[in-house]
Amino acid sequence: MRIIKAKDYVDMSRKAANVISAQVILKSNAVLGLATGSTVLGTYDQLVEWYQKGDIDFSCVRTVNLDEYIGLSEQAEQSYRHYMEVNFFHKINITSTNTHLPNGMATNLDEECKRYDRLIESLGGIDLQLLGLGHNGHIGFNEPNEAFEKLTHCVELKESTIQANTRFFEDETSVPRRALTMGIKSIMQAKRILLCVSGVQKASVLQQVLTGPVTPAVPGSILQMHPNLTVVADEEALSWYQG
Repeated sequence: MRIIKAKDYVDMSRKAANVISAQVILKSNAVLGLATGSTVLGTYDQLVEWYQKGDIDFSCVRTVNLDEYIGLSEQAEQSYRHYMEVNFFHKINITSTNTHLPNGMATNLDEECKRYDRLIESLGGIDLQLLGLGHNGHIGFNEPNEAFEKLTHCVELKESTIQANTRFFEDETSVPRRALTMGIKSIMQAKRILLCVSGVQKASVLQQVLTGPVTPAVPGSILQMHPNLTVVADEEALSWYQG
């Protein structure tokens, strides 16, 4: 495990973007596992800036996103496909057919989960998986549970997750209650994992994830077992860290 302490959110975003850009420069057709949410938004902004300066080329990159809400079309403003298009894909030279998310509108969700796992396998696996961290320790939409869910699956979102995501919707009742998400095994099979965490409100859960027992009650704790984990977090999120 490698922990990189950043000064603030902007510095965290820049350092995380450095890790991703190095991966793309090293392997032009890299498979990037991508995340959504406010934490990684600055990382995408930095990558876009470097692309516009000609420092990075995404023309051969393939991407697979962690998750998608069930019941939201790709065109819905709150869908993760829309988030990715608006904040990243439309601003770089990535080929649209090389970008993949689970289909939250699939008529057969079990088959969609199996299809997504086959897709990841067909791409040769994920070279670098970008992750944020939920307030309850979830990664992707893998919520606290009695066991680690291995592969892509449907998940019932916890109330704390629904509350955290309400800011992106008109009101709490508009937030989908279910989502499709990569499982823990899918995430852990990535050759490298980059975890980004920002803010004092995430300090306690980050400490649990990195130093507490490995337990499905804190899904992110499984990352302790990954052989190539890089954590980029700001001073507030790492206020407990003495390294």
